[in-house]
Amino acid sequence: MEDLGNLSTGQNGALVILAFLQADCRTSEYGKELLSLGEDFNLTRDVHSSGFRRDVLEDGDLETDGHVSSCITPAFRDIQPSVELQWPRNHAEAADLQQIAEGLREIADQLEHNVVAEATRNLSRNISTSPSEQWKDHLTCEVDRVMRRGVGLEHLPQERVIVALTLTLVKGVCEQTPRLLRNLFDAVLRYFNPVTL
Repeated sequence: MEDLGNLSTGQNGALVILAFLQADCRTSEYGKELLSLGEDFNLTRDVHSSGFRRDVLEDGDLETDGHVSSCITPAFRDIQPSVELQWPRNHAEAADLQQIAEGLREIADQLEHNVVAEATRNLSRNISTSPSEQWKDHLTCEVDRVMRRGVGLEHLPQERVIVALTLTLVKGVCEQTPRLLRNLFDAVLRYFNPVTL
């Protein structure tokens, strides 16, 4: 948890952001958008440890014994209640990324509710009237505005507070309007790593 450097390194940063956004998913539409985004990273699905993997046979595929695949899990994609995305890398690295996301969620929980609610409304209003190419700029302005105002977390490393605030704002907007997830996710990646994008 000490090093947030992982956040600015390509896929690791994207996975930490995704893990943060997945926590406490409250709506099915937002959950579907998260699942779709997670599938772009070739993550596997684990529902109550039953283990659906992206590379399993699809319905109708023939198995090596000539029988039709009996795996019906893909047919249940829309009705599965709780889907967790699992990281396809070594368990230690996955645990580290999940721990970083959890630490950011703890900081986000400490942010004043009214500050976050107002900032989320401002960000949502600003991005709804502008092209997605400008969303990173709106995100930057809103995070800067809240940080100047002060959030009462001066005892924590400010880099972590900024990351947690940024992800909290994005999650708030995406919970209200799930279809914005992909473009806002891209804006967050550009925000955290402007040099490579």
